[in-house]
Amino acid sequence: MAEAQREKVIRKVEQHLRKTSRQLIKIDTEEQALQYLSDSFRAKLYCDFVGVVFVENAHFVPKTWSGNINEVRDSFPLRVDDCSAQLLERSLTDKEVSSAAVKCKLFSLLKSSSVQTWFTVPIKDELHTFGFCMIGFLRYVPLFEMGKHFDEFGKDVALAISMTRSKEMQLKKIEGIEWITKNLSIDAPFEESIEEITTRAGKGTNAEFACIYLYNDPDNCFIFQPPSYGKMTAPKQVKIEENHLLKQYFPFLEKTGGKQLTIPISIDLKTIGVLHVERKKSGGFVEEDLHMLRLLSNHIAAILENARLYNNEKENRNRLHFLLQYQQALVKETVKQAGFSGIISMLGELFRSSVVLFDRFMRPLTHVMDGGKENLIPHLRTEAEKARRKSHSHIVLAQFNQTFSLWPINSGSDLLGYLAVGMSGDKLDDYDKIMIEMARNICSIQFIKQKLVLDATEQAKENFISKLLAEEIENKESILQYANLFLWDLYNPHRVALLAIILSETELAGCNLLEQQAKKSIIWDYIKIFVVEKRKDMLAATFKEQYVFIVPAEKDTQGFWPDFYKDIQEAAKRSGIHCDVLLGVGGKTDNIQGYYVSGEQSRQALNIVQSRFKEKGYAFFEELGSYTILHQLENAQATNLFLEHQLGRLEKYSEGKNMDLLHTLRVYLQNNGNAKSTAEELFIHRSSLLYRLEKIEALLGGDLRDAEVRFNLMMAFKLYDMRGKMI
Repeated sequence: MAEAQREKVIRKVEQHLRKTSRQLIKIDTEEQALQYLSDSFRAKLYCDFVGVVFVENAHFVPKTWSGNINEVRDSFPLRVDDCSAQLLERSLTDKEVSSAAVKCKLFSLLKSSSVQTWFTVPIKDELHTFGFCMIGFLRYVPLFEMGKHFDEFGKDVALAISMTRSKEMQLKKIEGIEWITKNLSIDAPFEESIEEITTRAGKGTNAEFACIYLYNDPDNCFIFQPPSYGKMTAPKQVKIEENHLLKQYFPFLEKTGGKQLTIPISIDLKTIGVLHVERKKSGGFVEEDLHMLRLLSNHIAAILENARLYNNEKENRNRLHFLLQYQQALVKETVKQAGFSGIISMLGELFRSSVVLFDRFMRPLTHVMDGGKENLIPHLRTEAEKARRKSHSHIVLAQFNQTFSLWPINSGSDLLGYLAVGMSGDKLDDYDKIMIEMARNICSIQFIKQKLVLDATEQAKENFISKLLAEEIENKESILQYANLFLWDLYNPHRVALLAIILSETELAGCNLLEQQAKKSIIWDYIKIFVVEKRKDMLAATFKEQYVFIVPAEKDTQGFWPDFYKDIQEAAKRSGIHCDVLLGVGGKTDNIQGYYVSGEQSRQALNIVQSRFKEKGYAFFEELGSYTILHQLENAQATNLFLEHQLGRLEKYSEGKNMDLLHTLRVYLQNNGNAKSTAEELFIHRSSLLYRLEKIEALLGGDLRDAEVRFNLMMAFKLYDMRGKMI
């Protein structure tokens, strides 16, 4: 029964906290919010006092107080250093501090007072720590374990205070001419400057009356700015109707000879007000009056411009301070989380618009969409792809009436991703650009963190592959540990496949070896992202500057390899780098020692694909016919001598010459010694072919019509294909 009563009380308090949080957000001023907080707590919890205490100038100062416990109220202000730092960190109760040796002046005062039960709640959020709320009872009241709920409520109160302060600042900004007047006084009150100018204008032109009107843009009218010189008989407001010609409302605008004279006050060719005089004591206003009033007009314009610049500087300083606080919060987020969702969520609040983060392949990683418009992300990705290819940063989604700016995220020369912000790139001010740059830097930090983890994983894979494909297995236990790390059963049948990336002539032109390798690395990254990530049951890594796949053999029966090779081609094409990709696939193995054999077989298959089957693009070792038998002879010393004897002289003779006798002989043998077919395939005249054949026979010292000679040469070419070069 007691437990049920306890749960009932906790639910009641929770409901009150939620209701209070919702109500606080609706209140417009900080004073009203704090008063509502203290009054509602006192009424609902039947407590004897509630105090909201803020930190001001290194002191705890009560902002609002409800209750008559003067002995506590009168003890403030208290120095922050004399009180426990835990007051600003978490909820505290009298029971907690009484059972611990905590040195705090406030705790001592409460203990010596008539207060029997009390607890405190810190008022803080991610960016600000305002102070704490203190609730006390003159009687004993059992306090249940509500610390977590009160801590969350304290965050809600801090958010409500931040919002009310923001509302108050916005209200001040839209006060029109009153706001301008308050901020014009830099060294002296603005009214003093107005009084001096109107007095000089009146006396200098011998007028009975002089005043200044300033334009109020929100109300679309000119408003009289006191004080004036002389008795005011003119209207205090001049409303601008449909006609925007200033002479319609001030007929004597820069016009002499009359009883009135009006001079515009302009800043950067924009009229912000007028200086007006009337009732000249004798005669009409003359050119000298006009000239003097223009000088005064320029003076008041300078005062207004200085005030504007001063206030802009002050506002920019405040904005930069706010931005620095936000940056610190974002950096903390990169420490707490490995992903991007928290960072992008905070950036959405900072920009107050949609934010989408893409990786470098333009795949959306996470997003915050203003108004829940997730359906526009595919359209944004399509347009972002176009903008990236054209090096544009401006994206317009006309069907959604939405504009985005696209920003690359880099680390040095490396592209890491893209940040799309729902703001027009050509309308960003300097502050917005600083915000964008900060966001890019924060995202870059998180990308680099992830890249370090991925690089470590890739390094582990490379170590694993190097141990597994070694001719002599030195540490079987280490290999098994690596396999367990990657959740991979190496005793199931697998195939080893080697990939060759061959850059086109246009890509090789003007590139050194490092630049060529960088291009291949980019292509390999695309293959890993768009091919390997879709197939979680395979391993992919680099090994001795080669690209290795280890694929479950069960894939052979599912039409896997044609689709796999096609996907590799598509991924390489998406990289934008022109190249050919070729694949050699070794035989099946289901034991540790067999992976080396399968790797060697895949290397031989890849060599043959490069020399014989480029159009198909891939081949299995066991499907290469006689090549599988010749594979056993490939490394023998006798094989080297045989190759040198059969083809060595032809290869040396062809070096540096336009006439490739080695290729001529291969085509001749493939055409079964048919001179006509051979000449047609080589695109040469029959007589030229016969000359080449005579030269070949002379170099080889044999008759090409002899079947034994042809057999030896065909075998030599097959060994040559497997090796890829002469040794």
